[in-house]
Amino acid sequence: MNSDLYIWIAPAVVALIAVVASVVGYRLKLAGAYKQIEQDRAEAAEMRESAEKELEAQHRELQLSAKEEAIRLRDQIESELKAQRDELEQAKRRLEKREDRIAHTRAELEKAEGKLRDQEIELESLREDLQQRLDEQLAELQRISGMTTEEARQILLKSVEEEIQQDANAMARRIIHKAEEDAQRKAAETVVSAIQRCAVDHTAETTVSVVALPSDDMKGRIIGREGRNIRCFEQVTGVDLIVDDTPEAVVISAFDPVRREVARNALEHLIVDGRIHPGRIEEVVERAREEIDEEMRKAGEQATFDTGVSGLHPELVRLLGKLRFRTSYGQNVLKHSIEVAHLAGAMAGEAGARVAIARRAGLLHDIGKAVDYERDGSHALIGAELARSRQEPEAIVHAIAAHHEEIPVETIEAVLVQAADAISAARPGARRETLETYLKRLESLEQIARSFNGVDKCYAIQAGREVRVIVKPERVDDLAAHRLAKGMAERIQSEMEYPGQIRVTVIRETRAIEYAQ
Repeated sequence: MNSDLYIWIAPAVVALIAVVASVVGYRLKLAGAYKQIEQDRAEAAEMRESAEKELEAQHRELQLSAKEEAIRLRDQIESELKAQRDELEQAKRRLEKREDRIAHTRAELEKAEGKLRDQEIELESLREDLQQRLDEQLAELQRISGMTTEEARQILLKSVEEEIQQDANAMARRIIHKAEEDAQRKAAETVVSAIQRCAVDHTAETTVSVVALPSDDMKGRIIGREGRNIRCFEQVTGVDLIVDDTPEAVVISAFDPVRREVARNALEHLIVDGRIHPGRIEEVVERAREEIDEEMRKAGEQATFDTGVSGLHPELVRLLGKLRFRTSYGQNVLKHSIEVAHLAGAMAGEAGARVAIARRAGLLHDIGKAVDYERDGSHALIGAELARSRQEPEAIVHAIAAHHEEIPVETIEAVLVQAADAISAARPGARRETLETYLKRLESLEQIARSFNGVDKCYAIQAGREVRVIVKPERVDDLAAHRLAKGMAERIQSEMEYPGQIRVTVIRETRAIEYAQ
């Protein structure tokens, strides 16, 4: 029994002991926690005190900085105010000096006005005295001369008018002479400069081509049996083949230069080949056309390259090449167009105009001659329409259409193209003129000169490049002679067509004749 009691009581004692130990441990922990709290409070108090001291120090530093900045700003403001006060004081002194000068000037002006009033009074008195004396002298002059004032005035005005007219005539002659000298010098400089930059060789060409033969026996083979070869050749090429007594040569005649060149090329190939019959003729002519088309394309491209013109429509390039086979008064049109492009571009550079426009218009100005035999109208208007249909700029179209004055000229580039065209066509050796045209031009010059009043004799000289007119001196004075020359030049320019320029020289001779009895 005692053992059972011990077994029952022992766990209870152990549990009691554990509880007591737990309570004691808790109390010990609680005492340690209180002690730690006290330590933390002491540290927090120290930190608060340290922060308060630091804040107080910073506050004192900020107060000192603020005081120093306030003192600095006050000194700066006082300095600026002092400078402004000094400047205002100086301005005030300057204004006072200016007011003193104005007052002094006003006083001097008042004195001058007083003197002027006195002088005006004195002048008025002198004017009245002078007028009285003039009236007395005028009355005395009228009594002596027996003329009224109006009559004397008319005589004096007539004398002055004659003197002024003479002076005006002399001045007009001097001005005209000076202007002509300046204009001729400047124009000569510009033209010579342009011509020096482009020298193009020209050859005279006609409407016929001569093909050399190895022997006269070849003529029979060209004609063929019963003329079938020559008929086929003329039908295919559209030219006239002239086989006459000229030794070892035949002549190709055609107004179309391209057809003539195709025929010449084809005939030379046939002669070299030796096989001449209708089938072979058609084959060779077709090949010759292709070769000529290629030559025209290359010639057009070379022309654009030589003149520096780019971006042309391929059809315009081909038509330019076609001008290689076209002549005007013996002058090759393609070479003429290239020369006009260079001349127009050079003169545009001298005159400050658009060089690219002038050069391009100069190259295309005769493009209408490539197709003018196919269409109605002048080559200038046809060429303008061709350029417009190929999207050329309106300035180019206008210059092409106006280069023969068929429409009014509106741009300086169009004027330069006109001038370049005239220079290229009129220079010595560029073109040939038929005898009939030459004689008609001389006759027209003399007829225009004789149609003016006061003309005694007139002569067209220097191959029609000058007309000399002798006037009647009793009907034409010096000033009228100048007007007569100008009027003749204007009428010749408006009524005639001619290359280059025509000089009009009016000669007035005065002869004094007396007889000794």
